[in-house]
Amino acid sequence: MTESIRRSGEYEHPQGDGQAPAADSVQSADQQRASAPVNPEWPPPPPYIPAQPFAAGPGAHGGQGGANDGGTAVFPAVPAGPAHASGSRKRTRGPLALLAAVAIASAVVGGGTAFAFQELTGTDTVASSTTTNVVASSQRGSIAAIAKAVTPSVVEINATLDNGTSTGSGVVVTSDGEVVTNNHVIAGASSIKVRTSDGTSYTAQVVGTDSSKDLALIKLRNASGLKAAVLGDSGGLTVGDQVVAIGSPEGLTGTVTSGIVSALHRDVTVSTNENQGQQGGGGGWPFQFGGRQFNGDTGSSTTTYQAIQTDASLNPGNSGGALIDASGNIVGINSAMYSATQASDSSSAGSVGLGFAIPINTVKSDLATLRSGSQS
Repeated sequence: MTESIRRSGEYEHPQGDGQAPAADSVQSADQQRASAPVNPEWPPPPPYIPAQPFAAGPGAHGGQGGANDGGTAVFPAVPAGPAHASGSRKRTRGPLALLAAVAIASAVVGGGTAFAFQELTGTDTVASSTTTNVVASSQRGSIAAIAKAVTPSVVEINATLDNGTSTGSGVVVTSDGEVVTNNHVIAGASSIKVRTSDGTSYTAQVVGTDSSKDLALIKLRNASGLKAAVLGDSGGLTVGDQVVAIGSPEGLTGTVTSGIVSALHRDVTVSTNENQGQQGGGGGWPFQFGGRQFNGDTGSSTTTYQAIQTDASLNPGNSGGALIDASGNIVGINSAMYSATQASDSSSAGSVGLGFAIPINTVKSDLATLRSGSQS
């Protein structure tokens, strides 16, 4: 992978027909070189018989190239000196070779390595930063158009646990039934049932989980022809952008709410312990933000990720559902929301507009790991 691409060709001679000298003339050539001054226009001949010409190709030699590597290329005059006395000269690796090596490496080390890069650098690594107009350009920002286009790609998830059930949402990412959701929706599940927007029911199995990002990938059995969502670019979001949330709060499949991106890069801490369950009276997943606990105690096993904050109304059951931009692209997976059902004073009653979503770029960089069957 890191080997340089070299080319080899015949040694060019300033005199004669360019053919290699006969074996019995080598000694004579050596004696002449020892007694005659070196022509400053050419480097000295090598102390061996040059190889016969052949068709050069990438990777012909893995070692250092000679002064005349590259076939018929003409090099500028180089003064004779100790560095060239042996007939070997190191060719400087130029920007083109470096870029080619980077391109080759980038093409090969996708998937899990992208996830490792993100972990090391703290940045989101995505395969593409382009977005698609899922809705017509003339209807960009239309909540009705976004809901119509994306609702078929959002499903309701019901997981049977040892101590009860968990209801959440998921986003279809392939037509044959791969669905991304929150890890806390399916953690500890003995069975999983999924219902699409048209009412079709499927059983599902867990493919991979990543509790450090509160993500999971499940696969619907015997599914085909589903409408896969378009995964957008959360890196292009700005505070104030319009967003739409679709999910199944309290089992109300296909519920649509809207709002804006109210903040970015919020450090949200959630539990990685499946026994925490949905608690806190309102059924919301417990999380920490700003040093405070919401919807119950997160316990001692937690993880923190940077989230998109939105004032789009989120409720228990929205977890794992879609946060969508004005063009209909998925930009986040809804993951945590503040539930005020236990509030005793009127100042905290009603919608508080405090919801969080995992950036879709984080999801895309983690998909290869989830598909590999990793259970973490």
